[in-house]
Amino acid sequence: MNGQSEEVGGAHIAPPTGVSELIDGAALLDEVLGELKRFVVFPSEAAAVAVALWIVASHVLPAFEHAPRLVVNSPEKRCGKTRLLDLIAALCHRPVSSADATASAIFRVIGKNQEHPPTLIIDEADTKFGTKRAAEANEDLRRLINAGYERGRPALRCDGPQNDPREFPTFAMVAMGGIGKMPETITDRAVNITMARRKPGEEVASFRSRRDGPPLGLLRDRIAVWAAQHVEALTGADPETPVEDRAADTWYPMIAVADEAAGRWPELARSACRDLCEQAAKDDEASSIRILLLKDIRDVFSKAGADFLPSAVLVRHLRAVPESPWDEDDLTYHRLAKHLEYHNIESGSNGKARGYRRAAFAAAFESYLAPAQ
Repeated sequence: MNGQSEEVGGAHIAPPTGVSELIDGAALLDEVLGELKRFVVFPSEAAAVAVALWIVASHVLPAFEHAPRLVVNSPEKRCGKTRLLDLIAALCHRPVSSADATASAIFRVIGKNQEHPPTLIIDEADTKFGTKRAAEANEDLRRLINAGYERGRPALRCDGPQNDPREFPTFAMVAMGGIGKMPETITDRAVNITMARRKPGEEVASFRSRRDGPPLGLLRDRIAVWAAQHVEALTGADPETPVEDRAADTWYPMIAVADEAAGRWPELARSACRDLCEQAAKDDEASSIRILLLKDIRDVFSKAGADFLPSAVLVRHLRAVPESPWDEDDLTYHRLAKHLEYHNIESGSNGKARGYRRAAFAAAFESYLAPAQ
């Protein structure tokens, strides 16, 4: 390679100047996977494989019609989300951190780099979408993220001193991290990974950007070289996927990368796709149950007119809710506590009995439920 841009379907990929070796794709992905697992404990091997493929796919985005989103969330702090996003930023194509950026600023960043747009990294996304009020204030950002999932879907905005209508490109890879629920329209277009705190005995290397950044930068350069060497072969790729519809649109860029890299990666990619899509379906079902539980708890508190309910009373009322699953599911104090762990809601004492205060549910009610009628 001579450092000159390589044109593929009207797009340009410029490999790092002075790097000319042929890169073994399977070995490259093995190395990316190894670096990720050196610094982060993943919830599953499938999650680690997906992130490695997503990173490499960001370097060959001009070959694809879809830009899969990557959503990294957790039920609580200190689960490794930010560290993982830091590693993604160190290895992906041209990362742009947009934790505080407005949708308008992001439009312009993407617009200046239409041939191979940057990779957007949004940490603490829960501050933008975690409550209904925040989500309403950031509706333009949500629409941008959704539109940019598919090539050729610009946003129309009035711009300039005359407020002339102008189309802004939106197509770009996006990685997001946050606590709790993300908008369903985003997660439906994403590879979704739920992190958890490390268990005792699970050790990882500390990550220091000054020390570890340069070696990761060299690895990123080698990914860029591989991308320039293979982007033409990947253009128009239509690999077989184990899923259908939007899930297939999300996963085909990563599976195409795996097929082009060869070795063990085609099977690893499809296995990860199956596992994570099955987990997403289970998470959706669990989320529906958790939301129903919150709604019924709010109704019980409202009907009781109480600020505190003993656990026994709350469980008894929940099991009596007509057409609810709680009686059939044999809801107990322990199962209730387990359900509420997801929202970081814990029981307490009023001096007479252990139970739950209505105030402890305020944030969850606001985030997950429509206003009470």
